[in-house]
Amino acid sequence: MPAQSPMPDRAETSPVSRFQRLDHAAVRRSAANLQRRVEARFPGRSLWEVGAELVALIDEVGSNEGDSRRRVRAARVASRVGMALVLLFFGGAIGLAATEIAASPDSLTVLDWLPLIETIINDVVFGGIAVFFLYTVPERMERARVLRMLHRLRSLAHVIDMHQLTKVPERLHQGSRDDGGLGLTRDEFTIYLHQCSEMLSLGGKTAALFGEETTDGEILDAVGGIETLTSDMARKVWQKIALIPADENHG
Repeated sequence: MPAQSPMPDRAETSPVSRFQRLDHAAVRRSAANLQRRVEARFPGRSLWEVGAELVALIDEVGSNEGDSRRRVRAARVASRVGMALVLLFFGGAIGLAATEIAASPDSLTVLDWLPLIETIINDVVFGGIAVFFLYTVPERMERARVLRMLHRLRSLAHVIDMHQLTKVPERLHQGSRDDGGLGLTRDEFTIYLHQCSEMLSLGGKTAALFGEETTDGEILDAVGGIETLTSDMARKVWQKIALIPADENHG
């Protein structure tokens, strides 16, 4: 019986599945569809404008353009040039010291060696610090850019929450908005809260997009905080939906 060839290791040969990553285009498409549905159903309310802001923010997440990204790219180029200059300067200084020592090794006493060694060590330490600082400049700028966008997303989540905050089932029977009511039927009220919940969920997915390309702990903590925030807000909306009376005549 011929020997069977070993089965290939699936973990080594299988490409990364597209289902293992959050697709920016899919999130953007869902947010745009939701924004159009809100505008079509509730054109007189500003919730659809909040949806448009969310779509614009998602576009900004996936865009490689913009002043912030251009500044980060310019800083990355400048930092690499600076690192090369630092290495050239300190490497030249150490090379000159080594050449001087090699030229007259017998003329140097033990006391002469100590300041030379101290100088070389100082050059290596300060050169390493300078290189590390220049290397991390683009990373710090990128972190600051992403955290600013996450702060905007967190504020947007609170704005969405404000749109449903005063929408309570007890106001359904009060009629128009002028009379202190919601100006919505029971079905419209339910749909409105559903759309608020969807928008909050998409806010959490937008935050997750930031975590796809980074291992920065500070950014991942901020992303997790927004996901928790939007999840808690959406849970409160669903609790409110459960309290909607079976008919409009029920107070």
